[in-house]
Amino acid sequence: MKIQESSHQPIPEDASYLIVLGARVKGTVPSLSLQYRIDKAADYLKANKNTIAIVSGGKGPGEDISEAQAMQQELINQGIEEARIIMEDKSTTTIENIAYSKDLIPNPTATGLIVTNDFHIYRAVEMAKSVGLDMTGIPAKTPKVVLVKSYIREYLAITKYYLKELFEI
Repeated sequence: MKIQESSHQPIPEDASYLIVLGARVKGTVPSLSLQYRIDKAADYLKANKNTIAIVSGGKGPGEDISEAQAMQQELINQGIEEARIIMEDKSTTTIENIAYSKDLIPNPTATGLIVTNDFHIYRAVEMAKSVGLDMTGIPAKTPKVVLVKSYIREYLAITKYYLKELFEI
């Protein structure tokens, strides 16, 4: 149940930064999962004018631009000033999204938020802790068409994450 609980935490206002985790881009168009993340980030950024966004995600197979570039373009289209957006476009996994973004945070001890789909919040927050970031998640909804598949995949990913942590000790 931790997956469900973690997507219902209070979200602090006026965070210094938020990290928007990447997801698939089809050519130059964000997937629905990524679009939901972008929309959630844009809502927060519009309500919190001093918050900066780190958009995180490299370029994978079938992607004409990086996930970070797709997010930056969409945020600008939604009225977010380009000066408030920092791009991290080298990462290819969730842990890389977070670790590489950490290097771009002006003050890592400041209040930070992580934006991803609701099913993914728990693991993303746990991974942030593993690299020294204490973050709260902003859950974007998960597209209904991938809901069941996403939760099953996430439970398996959490199991793999904890087994890896266990055996690295």
